[in-house]
Amino acid sequence: MAQELESGGTTGTGAYDTGREARARILCLGDVVGRPGRHALRERLPNLRRELDVDLVIANGENAAGGIGLTPPTFRELREAGVDVVTSGNHIWKHREIYSLLDESPVLLRPDNYGAKAPGRGVCVFVLPCGFKVGVVNLLGRVFLEPVPCPFEAADSALDSLASMGADCVILDFHAEASSEKRAMSHYVDGRIAAVVGTHTHVQTADALVTPLGTACLTDLGMCGVEEDSVIGMAKEPVIRRFVSGLPEPFRPAKGKASLNGALVEVEKKDGKALSIRLLRDKPIEFVMR
Repeated sequence: MAQELESGGTTGTGAYDTGREARARILCLGDVVGRPGRHALRERLPNLRRELDVDLVIANGENAAGGIGLTPPTFRELREAGVDVVTSGNHIWKHREIYSLLDESPVLLRPDNYGAKAPGRGVCVFVLPCGFKVGVVNLLGRVFLEPVPCPFEAADSALDSLASMGADCVILDFHAEASSEKRAMSHYVDGRIAAVVGTHTHVQTADALVTPLGTACLTDLGMCGVEEDSVIGMAKEPVIRRFVSGLPEPFRPAKGKASLNGALVEVEKKDGKALSIRLLRDKPIEFVMR
């Protein structure tokens, strides 16, 4: 069933009104694009956390610094805005000053299927105040992207690692171009992961569901940045010129009103399975399929 909620509302069906202590609410946000995306997080995420009664916030930060890459100051800005775990993707290597922080911070992830000699890690466990342990995995797709080791094999290895770390549930940020690859991944890990959420395309998809085995799926979370007057968060004029002329153009984040895109996943603590997924586009849309 699908039900649109009032803006800022926290009540959907009765499933959300009882047994709150038995459920974990995890807010997953799409790629943060430049200063507008960071500003939107700073201004709106604290209220969203309260209104939606969120336990954990995961956001993809690979485009937070000037629209491409991440730097230590922009990472700190995301954390200060209320993001608990920052995931990334193929653009994480843009600014070399982030490399040491990838090694130092346990809540800054790069795709786990980069080579073992790459800086940083692709998995972490975030412990909620109640003691519930949420494992987070970051993987990179291979279709239309640079060659990397197989993300499906990496998913198996990551799940083994998180099990040894005592994770009670697992959230996967699959940073990939092709919707088919993302959907294939959700089938591959079905029942083993609480949620598979896609990032990278900056366009939120309308295919949210929870499988009978308890895995919430969404092909792409969308983005946090300027949507209406942009091309996936970037100023439209140079993008259009590049399409028309075929010549290189420097891109920059668009200016204007920024929005937040993502999904709220509710997980049952007793078995680590997803109960629901709600799309977030300034106001959440609820999908309860289990």
